Amino acid sequence: MLSRKTKYGLKALIYIAKQDKSAPVLISEIAEKEHISKKFLETILLDLKKSGILGSKMGKGGGYYLMKDPKEIKIASIIRVLDGPIALLPCVSINFYEKCDDCPSEETCALNKLMIQVRDNALSILEKQSLHDLASF
Repeated sequence: MLSRKTKYGLKALIYIAKQDKSAPVLISEIAEKEHISKKFLETILLDLKKSGILGSKMGKGGGYYLMKDPKEIKIASIIRVLDGPIALLPCVSINFYEKCDDCPSEETCALNKLMIQVRDNALSILEKQSLHDLASF
């Protein structure tokens, strides 16, 4: 399940992607239009800025803007920035792998095999879909 942080981050990014590219978007505008707490949104947008997805401009005419073309921003990368691993178990995560303490052997673990399939299917969708795709709905 997506966290509220990721859901709001996606909504904010979709909103920004739909706006005029020549002017940054105010955080208060995004918060109002998308019904997101401004304080919570500030935290989310800062994480997206640190990851290089967003940039910001201070002062008059300031706000947030996309650092890349929306077609280049994959949904999987946004989820990883805001939520961490996409995999449901740490032992099947590609970018955040950890061995499960309670599992003697990943090779014989039926749960591991199932979760690899779940991960692969989810990634095949999330890595193909871009911010542009979501903003086009």
